[in-house]
Amino acid sequence: MAASDAYTAHIDTFTRDNLPPPDLWPDFIFTRPELRYPPRINCVSRFLDRWVAEGRGDAPCMIGAERSYSYRVLQEDVNRIANVLVNELGLVTGGRVLLRSANNPMMVATYLAVLKAGGVVVATMPLLRAKELAYPIRKARITLALCDHKLADEMEKARALAPELGRIVYWGAGTPDALEALMARQSPEFAAVETAADDVCLIAFTSGTTGEPKGTMHFHRDMLAVCDGYARNVLRATPDDRFIGSAPLAFTFGFGGVLFPLHIGASFVVLEKLGPDEMPGAIAHHKATVCFTAPTAYRAMIPKLKDHDISSLRKCVSAGETLPKATFEAWLAATGIPLMDGIGSTEMLHIFISATEEEIRPGATGKPVPGYEATIIDDDGRECPPGVMGHLAVRGPTGCRYLADERQRKYVRDGWNLTGDTYLKDEDGYFWYQSRSDDMIVSAGYNIAGPEVEAALLSHPAVAECGVVGAPDAARGAIVKAYVVLRSGIAGDAALIAALQEHVKREIAPYKYPRAIVFLDALPKTQTGKLQRFALRQRAAAENLPAAGAAAECHP
Repeated sequence: MAASDAYTAHIDTFTRDNLPPPDLWPDFIFTRPELRYPPRINCVSRFLDRWVAEGRGDAPCMIGAERSYSYRVLQEDVNRIANVLVNELGLVTGGRVLLRSANNPMMVATYLAVLKAGGVVVATMPLLRAKELAYPIRKARITLALCDHKLADEMEKARALAPELGRIVYWGAGTPDALEALMARQSPEFAAVETAADDVCLIAFTSGTTGEPKGTMHFHRDMLAVCDGYARNVLRATPDDRFIGSAPLAFTFGFGGVLFPLHIGASFVVLEKLGPDEMPGAIAHHKATVCFTAPTAYRAMIPKLKDHDISSLRKCVSAGETLPKATFEAWLAATGIPLMDGIGSTEMLHIFISATEEEIRPGATGKPVPGYEATIIDDDGRECPPGVMGHLAVRGPTGCRYLADERQRKYVRDGWNLTGDTYLKDEDGYFWYQSRSDDMIVSAGYNIAGPEVEAALLSHPAVAECGVVGAPDAARGAIVKAYVVLRSGIAGDAALIAALQEHVKREIAPYKYPRAIVFLDALPKTQTGKLQRFALRQRAAAENLPAAGAAAECHP
């Protein structure tokens, strides 16, 4: 049965109407019994309501900077917000709600409330600028946003760029129209909408390597599948565990650190500031047992561990960028805990290749998560033999469904999801990361699209042409490096380097700015005039860059 013909709880059918044609979907696999879901299910019923119904409402659930929540208290907050959405803000099932916040308890509560009310979450990074916010608002036709009042400036600028957005409700402002004031008038009771298992509940936007970001659409069953797949069979946490992580909740990797503990009745810590300087102290203070962060953060934390008692920690998950063997060995020597590497993607929702602690092979990502299949193919779609590099292809209970986007045809081929990564598989079935196959730069766990940085640089009046690639960096894995051709009569110097970097920070999210800029007389191009990014990548790999900070270079 085609998706458009199936039962849906959505009155607003925008997401279902804009799914790719079913013949362009990847193959979905539900052979494992834990991955077989009833046709109607709201994932929040499994994540939250069932624990209260089973008498565990007083168990610890969410720990914030100022307040801790039991399962019952979080459920009541979620229910009040759901009532606000439906009764005061006019949300109908299937309606999209933009969320904008740093990692804090209200971000979690609003996220779950939208899902429980049958809406569709579009979560956004707190560092995004107005035009980066305006694109998903327009693409997903979002009319309502919930936002931390500390981020109101860019949110209001985005409203001016996207007239579709009719209402913004802020929290934390202490005003009569703030979300908390609206919640106070609502009941703590709300029955989860009986959504279909394949009703869209999340649109996660990628950092597109070419063109505009892509909206990846995920179902209620997908939110459960990543828990019943990776979390159940690889991570294997228990209800006594306490999770902590640094990735933004707007990233699907980051929100896994919320879904996984909720799925088993465990607890989790949510803090706005949780970089490598703060993480060891937070682990010690909250007695966290499971940590989620990027390899860059694990490397940076090692010298700080001596000042904190992190003996509560027992499992550490690394994702967001490739895990160097040296980082694995250094963390193991410092803590005795093997880092559990993993690769996921926004299109697949979460990790699909990893390894349990006893099966880790340092330097390898691992094997397919139970429920998933993976292979390596060449440019013609033929399977590569062991030891031969090729394109990583994967399929399982989750997969790519882009929101009204022709690039679906590129990501999905013959039922397989092509992740954009170059890998090889060894004789024992372990997968070894080699590189990205596209223009994505993975820096300190953040995905940064080179063409997006190029567009920002080109909007500066001094820039005639530019090419942006990733350059190897010991501290961050890779940094954004820009090769710039200036307009006639403009001299490249350190002052212009700084000006271009500040310009990019104003145009797009600040973490995307080029930490190194090289001025050239001309960029390498093909005979047809196309930029040869591979030549720039080779040059960047050969050049000796500082480990951190900005680099100002000028070459003929």
